[in-house]
Amino acid sequence: MITESQLVDMIKEAKAATKKKKFTQSIELIANFKDIDVKKGFALNEVVQLPKTSSPATVCVMATGEMGQKAKQANADSVIGTEELDKFGANKRESRKFINKYDFFLADTKVMPTVGKTLGQLLGPRGKMPTPVPFDAPIDAFLSRFRSSIKVRTRASLSVSCKIGDETMEDADLAINAHTVLNAIEKKLPNGEKNMRRIMIKTTMGKPIKQIQEVRKKFA
Repeated sequence: MITESQLVDMIKEAKAATKKKKFTQSIELIANFKDIDVKKGFALNEVVQLPKTSSPATVCVMATGEMGQKAKQANADSVIGTEELDKFGANKRESRKFINKYDFFLADTKVMPTVGKTLGQLLGPRGKMPTPVPFDAPIDAFLSRFRSSIKVRTRASLSVSCKIGDETMEDADLAINAHTVLNAIEKKLPNGEKNMRRIMIKTTMGKPIKQIQEVRKKFA
């Protein structure tokens, strides 16, 4: 497993190798895999909570009644009910715009059937199906968790990339995030670390900085 110290060096190199832009560039982690048969349905679809964040993820809550009110009080980025869902179900173009605005969706379990009927066909392929929230669950705690999370997703591919922060963050904090994501990925690989080929770090507009993963050999 790559160390946080090694990741710090890669992050520093990635920052130094890219030209300053008029916008804040993201710092991205890329992991390449090996010895995995993608034809057997290999896929990753994980929500990983990052220890360090610079900008919160956007979260929409689909709920009515008390949960909807509590979500508004907790400053969810958006709260919609069944009426809005029905409207989206009749307008695919507006539905796509709406879905693209948010990183995560949470939904009251009572509303999930309506979500499936109206937006399921669009949310599913994008890996954005809502996380069900029981009616008596603390919606503010769910919001707090997802605001500091990212989605790590790939299907039938031997690589995955995700944002671990931006260039304004400390190198050590970015390394902590990268290490957290890599730990989560390894747990989902058939043979853990042995399936890791290469790890790379890059800025939005920069070239990838490569780190070759060497699998430790066990001696008898």
